[in-house]
Amino acid sequence: MAILDRFSLIGRTALVTGASHGIGEACALAFAEAGADVALSARSVADLDRVAGLVAARGRKAFPLPLDLSDVDRIGATVAEADRCLGGLDIVANVAGNQRRGAILDITIDDWNYVMDVQLRGAFFVGQAAGRIMCQRGKGKVIHIASMTSFRGFADISLYGMAKTAVVAMARYMAVEWATRNVQVNAIAPGWIETPMTVTMAPARREWVTSHVPVGRYGAPDDVAACAVYLASSAADYVTGQTFPVDGGFLAGNPWPRLT
Repeated sequence: MAILDRFSLIGRTALVTGASHGIGEACALAFAEAGADVALSARSVADLDRVAGLVAARGRKAFPLPLDLSDVDRIGATVAEADRCLGGLDIVANVAGNQRRGAILDITIDDWNYVMDVQLRGAFFVGQAAGRIMCQRGKGKVIHIASMTSFRGFADISLYGMAKTAVVAMARYMAVEWATRNVQVNAIAPGWIETPMTVTMAPARREWVTSHVPVGRYGAPDDVAACAVYLASSAADYVTGQTFPVDGGFLAGNPWPRLT
């Protein structure tokens, strides 16, 4: 197979959670542009219909499947429905997420459940449901979304960071258990990406970010989606259990203050 052909997703199918905006939407559109038909999952029906139209405009089939990832009883049925609609499930991009800020001393059980039910429990059971299908068929790709907070601590986002740290371990354990079934499981750890979750950040915080990221700017959802296409493709058949930072060099180190 020619090297560029190994990056193609023609003839493949994918389910993307959190597909209604941001990184999830970018992954869904990138998979479609690479040749895959896509099932789209998120809470907002209107946004799913919008993204489905964008997938169709790229010449691929799209299947909106509304799902609140905190409703764990619906996860298995939704993954099974994606498998049925697509005629087989080759790729899952587990992107859906949420956030609740607060100091550790102030966190309540409601805060804990709100974040963990989606970021960790929901992500695990999506991966498990997909893994059951893929392991039975002897092929598949699962891509989880971790975070730079999986590796560095930041004040007031401890729940998010703890959940995303667990996602790194989850990808590793799933990869080891499913390796002999030809199912590869990896994670992507985005840095600061321009999404609806980050655009509302205060100017002072945004300035701190751009001054500490070596490339000097926020990333785009497409930067993460490009990595997801690689991990979903045959080019990554010998890559499993890894986490790939897409962070403008932030985890590598921070630059000296820029001189004006």
